[in-house]
Amino acid sequence: MFVDHLQLADFRSYPGVDVAMSSGVTTFVGANGQGKTNLVEAVEYLSTLSSHRVASDLPLVRVGAERAIVRARVQAGLDDPRQLQLEVEITPGKANRARLNRSPLPRAREILGVLRTVVFSPEDLSIVKGDPSERRRFLDELLVARWPRLAGVRADYDRVLRQRNTLLKSLSGRSRSGAASADAASTLDVWDSHLAAAGSELLEARLTTLGHLVPHTGKAYADIAPTNNEASAEYKTGLDLTAGTSREQLAQSLLESMRARRPEEIQRGVSLVGPHRDDITLALGTLPAKGYASHGESWSFALALKLGSFQLLRADGVEPVLVLDDVFAELDATRRQRLAAGVVDAEQVLVTAAVGADVPELLRGRRFQVAAGEVTADD
Repeated sequence: MFVDHLQLADFRSYPGVDVAMSSGVTTFVGANGQGKTNLVEAVEYLSTLSSHRVASDLPLVRVGAERAIVRARVQAGLDDPRQLQLEVEITPGKANRARLNRSPLPRAREILGVLRTVVFSPEDLSIVKGDPSERRRFLDELLVARWPRLAGVRADYDRVLRQRNTLLKSLSGRSRSGAASADAASTLDVWDSHLAAAGSELLEARLTTLGHLVPHTGKAYADIAPTNNEASAEYKTGLDLTAGTSREQLAQSLLESMRARRPEEIQRGVSLVGPHRDDITLALGTLPAKGYASHGESWSFALALKLGSFQLLRADGVEPVLVLDDVFAELDATRRQRLAAGVVDAEQVLVTAAVGADVPELLRGRRFQVAAGEVTADD
C-alpha cells in the first residue's frame, strides 16, 4: 500500500497543502523549519493516530486554528488499483474524528490498520539510550501495527491501571489512618482481575512480537554496521516466565505477583506489577547497548530496530510505508549506501533531508523542494 495523494488543512505550519505522490521513493528537501517533516508526520498520523515528535495533539494544529484535517488517498498496491480515502480531523481537547471513504467511523482508532507505516527519525535514538518507557512504546506501536485490535487492549489496560492506582492511593491514605476496609480490599481484587486480563494479552503480544523481531533486527544491524557484535534484545519483567507464556499462565502470574506485593502497593499507592513496569534489554555482543554502545553504534541499533520492524511487517504480508525522517545526515557515506540498498525495493519510501546530496543516488526517486510553506516538485 502507498500514499498517492496528501492533503492538509491547518496541520502544523500549513494553512493548506496538496501533494500528489507516487510509489517508490519520494524525497522532501528543505532547510530546517520549512515544514518537510510535517508532511511525513501527517502520513504517520493517519497510520497510528500519533506523532513521533510530540505526545499531544495540540502542536499539530496550526496556531490560531481550531482543528486540523489530514486526508490521504492510498492505493492498495502496485498491482492492486483499489483506492481508499483516509481522513482524520484533529481537535485538541475533544475526541478526534475519522472517515474512511468519506464515511464517518464510530471511533477514530478504527482507522488503524488501513495504512501501515514504519518511521525512523533522530528521536528514535531514545529507544536505545532512553528510559524503559521509550522501549515499551516502540514495541507497543509495532504490535499494534501487526494487530490493530490491540490498540483497544492498550487503551483498556491504561484505563484499568489509572483506576487501580486511584484506588491504591485511597487505600494508602486509609492504611496510614487505620481505616482500610475489607470492602476496599475486595474492590481491589476486582481491579486485579481486570488488570491481569488486559495485561496478559498485552504481555503475550509483546513477547511474541519481540521474539519475531530479533532475527530481523540482528540481520539489519549486521547489514548496516558489519561487526563481530551481534545485536540482540531480551524482554525483562518481574514475572516468573518459566511456568509458561500462554495468556492464561501470564494472567495467573500477574495475579500472584499482585497479591504478593499488595502490602507494598497499598503503602506506596501505586501499581508495581504489570507490563507498564517492564523493559527490553538491548545488547551488542555481551554488553548492554545502553551505557556501553558508542553514539554511532546506538544510532545503528535504533535504525536496525526500525528496519527490523519494517521487515517483520513485510513477513506478515503487510507492505508498510517506510519513512526516513532526517536520517542520512547522521550517517557516514558507507552506512548511507548500505541503508539505501536495504530499502530501495520498498513499495514506498518517504525521505526528508536538509541537503539533497545527503540522500544516495540509489534513492533518487521523485523530489520536492519545501520552503516557506510551499511544496514544489523538482522538474
